[in-house]
Amino acid sequence: MNLPHYFFADLPPEAELTPPMIATAGETLKRNREKFLQPRPTNEIVKILCEVAAGWLEPPNQFRRLALELGPAETKFSKAVLERGLDAFFRRFTPQNFHALLEQELGAAMSVTGDHGRVQSGMEDSPPTQNAPRPFWRGPNLLVHIAAGNLPNPTLMSLTLGLLARSAQFVKCARGASLLPRLFAHSIYEADHKLGTCLELAEWSGGNVDLETALFAAAECVTVTGADETLAAVQARLPRHVRFVGHGQRVSFGFITREVLREESIAATISRAADDVIAWDQNGCLSPHVFYVEERGDVESDKFASLLAVELMKREAAEPRGKISVEGSAAIAARRAIYEALAAHRGDVKIWASQDSTAWTVVFEHEIRFRFSCLNRFIYVKPVPDLNAVMQGVDEMHGKVSTVGIAASPEKMRELARHFAHWGATRICPLGQMQNPPLTWRHDGRPALGDLITWTDFEL
Repeated sequence: MNLPHYFFADLPPEAELTPPMIATAGETLKRNREKFLQPRPTNEIVKILCEVAAGWLEPPNQFRRLALELGPAETKFSKAVLERGLDAFFRRFTPQNFHALLEQELGAAMSVTGDHGRVQSGMEDSPPTQNAPRPFWRGPNLLVHIAAGNLPNPTLMSLTLGLLARSAQFVKCARGASLLPRLFAHSIYEADHKLGTCLELAEWSGGNVDLETALFAAAECVTVTGADETLAAVQARLPRHVRFVGHGQRVSFGFITREVLREESIAATISRAADDVIAWDQNGCLSPHVFYVEERGDVESDKFASLLAVELMKREAAEPRGKISVEGSAAIAARRAIYEALAAHRGDVKIWASQDSTAWTVVFEHEIRFRFSCLNRFIYVKPVPDLNAVMQGVDEMHGKVSTVGIAASPEKMRELARHFAHWGATRICPLGQMQNPPLTWRHDGRPALGDLITWTDFEL
């Protein structure tokens, strides 16, 4: 891969990082931020991000080509899955979407004056009124991201939010998981060299106390995405003045109401359900483990499961699942064996599975209790009489659910959204969009950009 060595992650594998190197990088990033990032108007940063994203959507783009050429070997996702996921991500980068994000997170249009961003509701140069507050905001001088290695998009979004916060950023990638964040950082560097000097990326195995101590000492804010144990371990080691933003383990599920289970519309519903299963091979907090399907539709719940199996078989030919570990395959095979034995003796359990591989699996069972999937395109379909049964089935997961994907009429969708919101789900979306949240998505129900910002109230 012919990329210049702009970042630590570009160095050859045998290169050894040391705590002084990390500390020096932190100080350099802060100086570059002060010179090249803080004075930038918001619309200029948004313009650069949109131009970078537009490039990633063009087939000849060198960074896209490298991602699709080298990505499958590192990420274990197939080229088709990578292409679909990256395209969905970068299509969100439009001026309109960024404006909506900034207005949602900061309350009004944003500009920069001197060292701080200024939030005003009127014209940029309008004078303050006598009793109107004049709030200022600032992002961290150095924002450190401890990135998970399973999906690339959360890390790319963290980098994007950090630029909007005008923060210098250091991304610590998991070992062997830096390719796509690195390519994104290089594409920013190519679009604007000065902006690129406010970024640093490195990879090492988690728990390197010496390197991470030096990194945390330089940080003003640390974000962590990953297992709950990882979040707890990092937070325990942070200096008291460092802000911590963590996103831990969450699960998601889908609900298909009987109103949409019609012969004339079932193909579209099945296609959307398959979209959610194959997106990033069902890896990630937004992927469904279970589809709850209301009974007494024109298409019965077991027919829904069989049609979903047919669709997953078709998708495997066009958008194959990536390679998984021997342990992952063994877990799927063992789970399949259990349900094959149950299906042989019980009429209320059925299973459909790919032949000679673990590429996809559909299990149909009447047990309404939420079950964790093996992921990697292993999905449960559970018939339910009504919404109350769904709520009973997912009760054990209260406080742990990220997304509920729903297929329903618009009127029913609004009613269900209220129920799930009161119950505690932090995102409700149409079926087929579970792994494609909008730019304005509040991760875990918290403000994505606002979590990074410190406000100063200026009272006249």
